Amino acid sequence: MRDTFVATTTQLLDEDPRTALVLADISADAFVRAARRHPDRVLNVGIREQLMAGVAGGLALTGMRPYLHSYAPFAVDRAYEQLKLDLGHQDTGAVVVTIGGSYDAAAEGYTHQSPGDVALLDTLEGWTVHVPGHHDEVPAMLREAARHDDRVYVRLGVQENSRPYPDGGRLRLLRRGGPLVVAVGPTLDPVLEATAGLDVTVAYTNRPRPFDAEGLRALVDSEVVLVEPYLAGTSAAAVSAALSGLPHRALHLGVGRREVRRYGTWQDHARAHGLDAAGLRASITGFLG
Repeated sequence: MRDTFVATTTQLLDEDPRTALVLADISADAFVRAARRHPDRVLNVGIREQLMAGVAGGLALTGMRPYLHSYAPFAVDRAYEQLKLDLGHQDTGAVVVTIGGSYDAAAEGYTHQSPGDVALLDTLEGWTVHVPGHHDEVPAMLREAARHDDRVYVRLGVQENSRPYPDGGRLRLLRRGGPLVVAVGPTLDPVLEATAGLDVTVAYTNRPRPFDAEGLRALVDSEVVLVEPYLAGTSAAAVSAALSGLPHRALHLGVGRREVRRYGTWQDHARAHGLDAAGLRASITGFLG
C-alpha cells in the first residue's frame, strides 16, 4: 500500500499545483525525484511529526492541500495536539496518511504501534477515516481527498485482502444470511474465512468514518458483530447511535488493551488479539451461541 501511496501522491504533485507533501523523514528517499521537480511543495521536516502537522496547518491556510506522512503512532498519537489545534481549531484541512497501524511494525516494538489512532481522531471534529483493505483501493481515496479541503485520515497497512472493493465507503453487502458481521478494511479475509459455513450476513467497509448508519440499520436484525483492525470498541458509539431505538446485541472485536510484549510479526499479534480466522470464529460463534 505504501508504494501505491508514493505513486499516487507523486502524480497529484505533478497534476495539481495545490498539492503539497510534508514528510517526517519517512519515505523521503521515495520522493527524491518529486522533490527535485517541486522543491517548494515537497517538504521534509525531519523526525518531528508535531512540526509536520503545524506546517500542514499553515500550508492549508494559504490554500494548499497538504498530505502528511509518517508512522501512525507518530503522526496521530505524538502529534495529537497539533492535529487538534493547527488543523481542527483553525478549521483547516489536510490528508494524514500513515503506515504501521496497530502492529504492522511488530519487530520495532510498541513505539511503532498505534491501536488507538482512530479512537483518538474520534475525539476530534470532522475527520473522515479510510482504512483500505487492498492497495488498489488507495488511489481513489487519495484522489477524492484532493477534491476538497476537509480533514482526512488514510490508514495504510501491510495486511491486505485477496481482492479490492473500491466502492467500500458505504457498507457493501458480500454475503446474505443471519446476524450481521461487519469487517473493516483488511479484516475482511479473516472474517470470510472465520464465518465460512455459518449462517451470517457479511458486509464490508473501508471508510469507518463517517460510519454508514443508514446501511447498518438496513442490514441489522437484532445482532451485529463489528471487526476492526484497531482498538476493540472504537466504533461502539457509532454503532449504538446508528441503531438507536432498535433492540440489538453488539460484539466489538479488535485489538485488545493488553499490550503484547513480544516482538514477533503482525501475524503473531493478530493471533494474540484473536483477529486471525480461528480467533474470530471462536468469538463470533461464542457470541451468537
